[in-house]
Amino acid sequence: MFPEVGKDLEKKRTIAKYLLKKGIITEQQVEEIEKFCAETGWSFAKVCLTFGYVSRIKWAEILEEIGFNLIDLKKEKIDKGVVLYLNMLVMEQYLGVPIRKEDGKVIVAMVDPTDVEFIELVKNIFKSDVKVISAMDVDIVWVLHKYLGPPFCRIAIYNLLWKDPDRSAVVTITGAQTAVIVAIITIYLIYFSINPISALIFVNIIVAFLYLFSILFKFVLSLVGARYELQEIVKAEEIKSIPDEKLPIYTILLPVYKEPRVISKLVESISRLDYPKFKLDVKLLLEEDDIETIEAIKRIDFPAVFEPIVVPSEIPKTKPKACDYGLLFARGKYLTIYDAEDVPDSDQLKKVVALFDKLPEEYICVQCALNYYNREENFLTRMFTLEYSYWFDYMLPGLNRLGLPIPLGGTSNHFKKDKLEELAGWDPFNVTEDADLGIRAYAKGYKVAVLDSTTYEEANKALKNWIRQRSRWIKGYIQTYLVHMRHPVELIKKVGLKGFISFQLFIGGTPFVFLANPVMWFIFIIWLLTKSDLIGLVFPDWVMYISNFNFLLGNTLMIYMNMMSVFRRKYYNLLPFALLNPFYWILHSIASYKALWQLISNPFYWEKTEHGISEFFKYIHHPKK
Repeated sequence: MFPEVGKDLEKKRTIAKYLLKKGIITEQQVEEIEKFCAETGWSFAKVCLTFGYVSRIKWAEILEEIGFNLIDLKKEKIDKGVVLYLNMLVMEQYLGVPIRKEDGKVIVAMVDPTDVEFIELVKNIFKSDVKVISAMDVDIVWVLHKYLGPPFCRIAIYNLLWKDPDRSAVVTITGAQTAVIVAIITIYLIYFSINPISALIFVNIIVAFLYLFSILFKFVLSLVGARYELQEIVKAEEIKSIPDEKLPIYTILLPVYKEPRVISKLVESISRLDYPKFKLDVKLLLEEDDIETIEAIKRIDFPAVFEPIVVPSEIPKTKPKACDYGLLFARGKYLTIYDAEDVPDSDQLKKVVALFDKLPEEYICVQCALNYYNREENFLTRMFTLEYSYWFDYMLPGLNRLGLPIPLGGTSNHFKKDKLEELAGWDPFNVTEDADLGIRAYAKGYKVAVLDSTTYEEANKALKNWIRQRSRWIKGYIQTYLVHMRHPVELIKKVGLKGFISFQLFIGGTPFVFLANPVMWFIFIIWLLTKSDLIGLVFPDWVMYISNFNFLLGNTLMIYMNMMSVFRRKYYNLLPFALLNPFYWILHSIASYKALWQLISNPFYWEKTEHGISEFFKYIHHPKK
């Protein structure tokens, strides 16, 4: 059934010799590969595929030419007991795995079925002859992580819970928090039963002032960010001053799920990064049940630099869990994350290395700006671009200047890996793991720098897709607020009074404003149309004046802040759309109520954002700034 690997084939038809004969690789490349193999213990096949010397399509063609038919291991009978005989890391080095015993022989699946060293290793361990079948690297990895990965996955899932249980969102609301909330509601209901009008006025006052302070806080941040452009600048001369041999190994995590349409674009964008390929440690994080994307990887027809990692199917099924799993296998000194549709500036990694070299030791993360390559596609993409430009060009510099905690973006944040491990990575149970990690880092006394480098993404153009994404972000902000407010006094001690106030107004205030908006607008409109005496009782003139002031000032300030966002990036054609910001806020409020419901009904559910739906995506390579 399968071709035997005999002595003649071992000597004459090795993959390396065949690749040379076909002119696919050169003698110089063989020397490079063999040197790296000697340094790491990796097999020739693993280096070829991981560092883009040969495309996966071409590798499959070569195997068939020398007489090996590719087998889909996901459809093969797998004996877990046989797989467990060998160490997973050893099998990953060779890209081979014994899958079962048959007719007195061990069936061994290999990416390079002519790799004599691994064949002899299996023979010695099993004290048996072997029969070799050929399979693609992603299928080998799928078997390894499916059967041997669960213990690693549990470490990824529970690491933060074990190290710092009070910072884990595995429990959304603690018993103590529930008791406090019930006590406050009970006291208020008693007060309401005694004097209902006074009780309603009291709530209105609280809501009005919280709303006002949240809006004014963001406005102050914007003014500070506008005055002090605190993005760190790394000049071309600084990048050139670091020779390639002095650059550290850099890990890139690429979490993908149900992304067959964008996978080739993603690995193509990463392959364009200006960084020595042997210093790149690119982990393509796949999910065990995502067969469609796994099959798409096999069809990539160009050499690409990445190593597939398959995350076992365990709850919670979230991006941070996948990243924590990838962190366990990361080799780099520095580490970053890119999303499925990301197109980072080609010199971004070198800029980060140069910046870390000159920053004080307490800086453990560099946040790069995010923006969109399809900003003019429709109303949503234009508003999204205004929002992100404002966030990265004004809000983050403002937070940075005032020494306040910075909620990280979900991508293009670059970490010192050892410090990230010290923080126990991301919280797998928090659906805005980036914002949570920023708060935890700040509480430990660490700092974040903002770099003048941009990663371009796909702005959400579809309404339902936008609502799914935004509701997840808002739900995560509420999660983060609840987690860090379990011990308010301790939080004040760790982040200081100004950090605590910032946390209240920024992390807590953002979802609060979105939830309060439609209620306040509705009451204002009813009062304006009817001049109802009942509303007048609940809203005495002085309270109504505050509410009206909030209504007018809040919307005016948000429109103004969106107008500010066009100037640094010179997106002047988006300026008129800033006037439509109140309509955009309505969408935020819809998403916020969905987030609130999901927080109660399904707190860890990760709302999947579909990528690759933009008409611009198929054309994108390097967007013009």
